[in-house]
Amino acid sequence: MGRIKNIGVLTSGGDAPGMNAAIRAVTRAGIAAGYGVYGIYRGYEGLINGEIKELHTEDVSGIIGRGGTILRTARSEEFRTEEGRAKAYENMKKSGIDALIVIGGNGSLSGARLFAEEHDVPCIGLPGTIDNDLNGTDLTIGYDTTLNTIMECVDKIRDTANSHERIFFVEVMGRDAGFLAQNSAIAAGAEAAIIPEDSTGADQLETFIGRGIRKSKKSCIVIVSESPKCGAMYYAEKVKKEHPEFDVRVSILGHLQRGGSPVAGDRILASVLGVGAVKALQDGLRNVMMGIHNSSIVHVPFNAAIKSDKPVSAASIEALQILST
Repeated sequence: MGRIKNIGVLTSGGDAPGMNAAIRAVTRAGIAAGYGVYGIYRGYEGLINGEIKELHTEDVSGIIGRGGTILRTARSEEFRTEEGRAKAYENMKKSGIDALIVIGGNGSLSGARLFAEEHDVPCIGLPGTIDNDLNGTDLTIGYDTTLNTIMECVDKIRDTANSHERIFFVEVMGRDAGFLAQNSAIAAGAEAAIIPEDSTGADQLETFIGRGIRKSKKSCIVIVSESPKCGAMYYAEKVKKEHPEFDVRVSILGHLQRGGSPVAGDRILASVLGVGAVKALQDGLRNVMMGIHNSSIVHVPFNAAIKSDKPVSAASIEALQILST
């Protein structure tokens, strides 16, 4: 592919607070660099269906503080097929788009990697996911806001837990990654976190009960990463059965965790990485995710970014164990 004249930007997968700030940054930085900037609506599905519109500066005015994504988002089964990706490429060419900036998580960047390999399209990824599970970046867009949302909810639940001397199991998002559960537990002063990275959830629970409730505490909070098999309901039922003397309740926070105006950290992160994505295209980079590491922008190859083994900090696990005694 020759010189880049026009770039496309899309949001894909689950929405995350700060996606609009990223769209704004890409649009304004792209225009400043002399590119035409095209918004692709409803992610890869919109690329397949030709839902594409040129963006101007005024189109992204006033959106930095809005949650969700003005470009909408969708999960596309058709894009998982070679035929679907070929159709998306044809629509790119028809619209004159030469490069793509994809804002999304693991699945979205996996799709970008395949698309880039099959059709020689320069693709740059922005880490837009509340789970914070992409490798090579200390933070992902949306994570900080979601963490604050969970903390605020748990603070309110704590009032009821104390008043009624109850154990609350609070289920948060993060089916495959425990960053939200682990760090919201620290931030909210919870007594325990049960996360997918630790397969000894039942043992953790028994240790926590023996250490805390049986000794002095009349109420407590346990944060649990969502799971189809071992979520908050599973552990609550287990405690009810084995310790009927405790008053147990469950609160599943659900999709409220995704919504809301992004906090300053997510607005700044999205803005800096969005500008960095345009600069990366100017510098001839392709097929990398923009990330932040030790306060510096880094370029992470897609293959490295989408590995599924980003570890939860051992220091944070130890800290929660000590602070909850």
